[in-house]
Amino acid sequence: MTIVFVHGVPVTSAVWTPLISELPKSQQQDVVRLSPPGFGAALPADFGATFLDYRDWLIDELSQLRTPVDLVGHDFGGGYVLEVAMARPDLVRSWISDTIGGYEPDFTWHEIAKTWQTPGGGERHIEETFSGDAAERTARMIAWGIPEPAAGQVALGQGPEMGRAILSLYRSVPENMLAERGRNLPAAAARPGLVPVATDDLTAGSVALRHRAAQRAGARAVDLDALGHWWMLQDPARTARMLSDFWNSL
Repeated sequence: MTIVFVHGVPVTSAVWTPLISELPKSQQQDVVRLSPPGFGAALPADFGATFLDYRDWLIDELSQLRTPVDLVGHDFGGGYVLEVAMARPDLVRSWISDTIGGYEPDFTWHEIAKTWQTPGGGERHIEETFSGDAAERTARMIAWGIPEPAAGQVALGQGPEMGRAILSLYRSVPENMLAERGRNLPAAAARPGLVPVATDDLTAGSVALRHRAAQRAGARAVDLDALGHWWMLQDPARTARMLSDFWNSL
C-alpha cells in the first residue's frame, strides 16, 4: 500500500525524514513524499497557489499513483488531505491530518497567519523570514521549533517563490471560508481517519476543538502530550508508532 506524505508551510519534505526512518522497513518502502508547488517544488507561473489550487494539485498527483493510498498531511498539507478525503474518497484508503480544527466555526488563525493575510504587513514579514543566507534562515527555523538537521534542510528550500506562495495561500482562506468548507467535514468519514492532537500546538485550535472536529469527521483522535506543531520532528519514534499502529488496524 502506498503511503503519501504532504507537508505544509513554510517547509519542505525534509520535515518527514526522521519519522519515516522510524517506520518499519516494509512501510518505508511504500513511502512517497509530495512537495506542493513553491514548497520544495517549482512554482509554475500559471499556478494560483490558493487553497483550492493545492487541493486540485494533490488530487492530480494522487490520480497518477496506484490508489487508494494512505494519505498523511501536516499543517496546510493536512488541509489538502481533508479536502481530498471529502471530495475524492476513492483515492484514499485512509487519511491522517493534524489541522482539522480549522474547519470548526469557532477556529481563529494564529498571529503569524493573520500577519501574512494582511497586505503590506505580510510582505514585510515574509521578506524578513526568508532574508539572508541559509545559515540565517536555519537559525530562524530553529527559533520556530524545528530542530537540526531538518532546520538546515528546510532553509535550503526557502526563498521568494515560497514567500509568494505563502501569501497567496493564506489570503485565500479567511476563517469564514474554512468554516463554510467545514460544513462538509462529515463526508471525510467515508474513509478511516486519524487526527494527531499535539497538545502544545498553538496554531491548530484548542485540544477540545480538534477532538470535536475529529468526531464530526468520524476519525480517531490521539493526544500527543507535550508535543507541539512539529510533532513529527520532536518525537519521531513515538509518532511513527502512532501512524504504523493506525495503518495496521485497518
